[in-house]
Amino acid sequence: MSSTPAQAAQRELTRFQGRLTGPDDPGYPAARAVYNAMIDRSPALVAHCTDADDVAHVIGFARRHGLPLAVRGGGHHGAGLGTCDDGVVADLSALHSVTVDATARTVRVGGGATWGQVDAATHEHKLATPSGIISTTGVGGLALGGGLGHLTRRCGLTVDNILAADVVLADGTPVRANADENTDLFWAIRGGGGNFGVVTSFTFRLHEVDTVVAGPTFWAAEQGAEVLAAYREFLPSVPRDVNGFFLYGSVPPAPPFPEELHLRKVCGVVWCHTSGDPGAAARAMAPLLDTLPSPLLHAVAPMPHPVLQSMFDGLYPPGHQWYWRADFVKDIPDDAVALHAKFGPQTPSMQSTMHLYPIDGAAHDVRPGDTAFSYRDARWASVYAGVDPDPAQADVLRRWTVDYFEALHPYSAGGAYVNMMMDEGQERVRASYRGNYARLARVKAALDPDNVFRHNQNIEPDATARFEARP
Repeated sequence: MSSTPAQAAQRELTRFQGRLTGPDDPGYPAARAVYNAMIDRSPALVAHCTDADDVAHVIGFARRHGLPLAVRGGGHHGAGLGTCDDGVVADLSALHSVTVDATARTVRVGGGATWGQVDAATHEHKLATPSGIISTTGVGGLALGGGLGHLTRRCGLTVDNILAADVVLADGTPVRANADENTDLFWAIRGGGGNFGVVTSFTFRLHEVDTVVAGPTFWAAEQGAEVLAAYREFLPSVPRDVNGFFLYGSVPPAPPFPEELHLRKVCGVVWCHTSGDPGAAARAMAPLLDTLPSPLLHAVAPMPHPVLQSMFDGLYPPGHQWYWRADFVKDIPDDAVALHAKFGPQTPSMQSTMHLYPIDGAAHDVRPGDTAFSYRDARWASVYAGVDPDPAQADVLRRWTVDYFEALHPYSAGGAYVNMMMDEGQERVRASYRGNYARLARVKAALDPDNVFRHNQNIEPDATARFEARP
């Protein structure tokens, strides 16, 4: 009788230091789970790696047995690309060390850490690096795809702050990538996702960020057209200390929100002013607030940066249904404003939302070809997310998300932020890298010609480059 992959792994991976979990093991349901409960996949083996050697052993095992390989950091990806059916999952969650060098203003982070762990460690030194907006998000997934968040306008994208990475390649070789070593790989991982290897550690640049002045301003959803029309002109004109993403959604039915606003459909801006000075923040926001009707809520106050970073954690715990669509946006013309005003107030659940994340300021200091993330001429990243804990709502979430996306896509720049895409096919992946795709495909052919790392927003190896590289 042939053995299962989990049984074969127990026999063969004698030097593996971590934990191996198969379908017959008691911990399997938890080991296979990912953040998005709409993704229900059953890997043949989950390998909980403890170091780069473990990662290399797992890659080799998957290749020898012809098994699909997925790599999971935080497990947050909307499309569930950190897992697979009938294959091997390399789980990096045990690689969560965080070491801060306050003098050099750098932090070295394990590939399986979460941003909450990073924020806690760096905040002790009044420092931070750009990340997302939910602290349970994995560092690896967000950082490799770009990294949009509250600090984008002042500090750039997360990829703009990667100084080095330790990577295990498809043949099991560990390498270091930075501005001087393995420079093609260093370029490719800054936006190209997990296509080129498994990153076991990152080194990020840190910035002086301590107390921020942050929080939401909400208006009635019916005022969305007026608010968005003012916001699109306001935000690009203000200093980089000011970040604010626009949203449609519902007021959560919990403190600190006033009970009379619970479940109210709203539009709004979630602010982050990095100066920490309430007066400076108020003056910076005034040109927008003074031109609009009085908001339903203006809950902006000084808070530690990690508090802002974890503000949405309770609203979006693991295990809910998620369906995403996304686009990059250069301009928001009046017709697009009108469509947002139509679809935004129709959110199908309390947690469903639309966000417009700014991509300007420091993010525009980097040229499109300097990193794999190419949309440096975009001014926003739009995301449409249908979210609900009830599996029976899945079709409703999909329909609203896709309808909203398809209505606004004609006004997009063409591609999308890969961290917020579902499994949408090669055409969308190519569109999301534009002129950088050809170079990415060549790097892929050199480092992973057999496309071992394909459970991602996949960059296919350039067959011509692969042929030319071989004698």
